[in-house]
Amino acid sequence: MNFAMNRRAALWAMTSALAVMGAPLRAATLPSAYTQALAEELGDLTAAQDFYQGRGYQSLWTGPQDADRRALALAAFDTAADHGLPVPRYDANGLRQAMASAQTEGDLGRIEAKMTKALVAFVRDLSSGALSPDKIDDTIKRDIARPDPALTLSSAEAGLEALLANLAPQAPEYAQLMAEKFRLEDAIARGLEMPSDIAELKPGATGPAAVALRDRLIALGYLEASFTEAYDAELQSAVSRFQLAHGITPDGVVGKSTAEALNTPAKDRLQSVIVAMERLRWMGNAPLGSRHIWVNQPEFKARVFDDGAVTFETRVIIGKVGHDTESPEFSDLMEFMVINPTWSVPRSIVVKEYLPQFQKNPMAQGQLQLLDRSGRVVDRSTVDFAAYTPGNFPFALRQPPEDGNALGKVKFMFPNPWNIYLHDTPTKPLFAKEVRAFSHGCIRVGSPFDLAYVLLSRQTDDPKALFKSYLDTGRESTLNLQTP
Repeated sequence: MNFAMNRRAALWAMTSALAVMGAPLRAATLPSAYTQALAEELGDLTAAQDFYQGRGYQSLWTGPQDADRRALALAAFDTAADHGLPVPRYDANGLRQAMASAQTEGDLGRIEAKMTKALVAFVRDLSSGALSPDKIDDTIKRDIARPDPALTLSSAEAGLEALLANLAPQAPEYAQLMAEKFRLEDAIARGLEMPSDIAELKPGATGPAAVALRDRLIALGYLEASFTEAYDAELQSAVSRFQLAHGITPDGVVGKSTAEALNTPAKDRLQSVIVAMERLRWMGNAPLGSRHIWVNQPEFKARVFDDGAVTFETRVIIGKVGHDTESPEFSDLMEFMVINPTWSVPRSIVVKEYLPQFQKNPMAQGQLQLLDRSGRVVDRSTVDFAAYTPGNFPFALRQPPEDGNALGKVKFMFPNPWNIYLHDTPTKPLFAKEVRAFSHGCIRVGSPFDLAYVLLSRQTDDPKALFKSYLDTGRESTLNLQTP
């Protein structure tokens, strides 16, 4: 062991002495075994190869002068588990052990390269996600802004502490998720959140099922310890609080959705939290803006945030389950609203849903206008719909502004390649349902007029009057947001 330590000290002294004697080190002045091992271990990481060549292969991590920087990097890698990142990818403990057992110049070259690759991976993963969303779910339309490895390395050289600061998303939701991750891990370690078998139950019930429900809510922190077999008002209130926290209608009744949520083991919730943290990393660290709109699809709600505070909330309907109907996940800039909108029926809906109806009854869906390629309205009685297939159907469909328009009275536009937007709807009863996945991809808004008033409140003292002046015309018109 002493021999190994002396050997490493001699190697470090050699590289330090060379650095002191003459400007930046060149490959020829370093032991060839170190340079060769470094280059081989870096592989095709071109940015790192160029970085080391540019600094004459002087070490960034493995020399005695690098001790503080090395310790700071390893301490950062130690936090990977806190963020739910793949710990083996950075392997702080393995790198420490390798440093402690290094025997040769080649060992130091390999450790140097592994530290560099670990740093590049850690900075990339923590700032923009460890996975690529397009390889997981093609409805996630995130254009991930990955950090430049060359910039990462030059920043590490200039000041590693500054580089590592604020890599993780700064959105408050990320901190909340991390706190919940720690809570769940603690609960699992202490055996407090074991899987349960809670049955559907109504207030007023008594007996073992009510006791099991009470015990479960006590364990989850929604109820103080108590000893009664009754599903009383206190237990009903605790059930309501649990439902509210889990996006379930807070009626105090243990129905199917509530029972499933209560029976979900902590380890499954932990995985969901880790996934949510990764999804936030995919959004990057770009600020959402002092005002932004957040459509939380799993919760079936949309909120307007002003300076971090929720200033508006509404129920929404999202795309139904299916490859062609699920609402994609992306971010864009809302620029304007269209009042009294025309609904131009998407081609997929025209040929998959309406063409079969017209082949049975040419006058079906009479609210829709049939248009030729020139945009002229065609009399349906003159068309032999049976002669067409989805591939050669030459017509489009349009619904003009009216009370029953599928888009309601207003749509909120953030132009995007997927033709997704927020809009009103005549199908108001659907908002009363707990699970609201019924659309073809666009987001239907439960309180569209109120949303319009909120969005217009920054550009007029009377947003209701401004909106109404457009609405009362009955004509399709565009109202721009002065601040998108």
